[in-house]
Amino acid sequence: MLNGIGGCTIAEAQQRLSYEEVQRWALYRKKRGSLHPGMRTERSTALLATLYANTHRGKGNPVKITDFMPHEEEPELSLQQAMKTWQ
Repeated sequence: MLNGIGGCTIAEAQQRLSYEEVQRWALYRKKRGSLHPGMRTERSTALLATLYANTHRGKGNPVKITDFMPHEEEPELSLQQAMKTWQ
């Protein structure tokens, strides 16, 4: 259960976590990503690989962090981001 946050089982977490606390954890996960240690390691490694690749690649067509994260879905484009790519 969420790396032991709130208890070992869902029932224990429901007893121990308040609604406000659950909402704070949801906001944290939305901002910072998964609590899974493997996914956090994957993201850290992908960040380093992205920095290295973009440093040695040049100006055109930069590499994105999701290019190095096989278990992460690429986020959807916002309208403003899509309009920039159309220009």
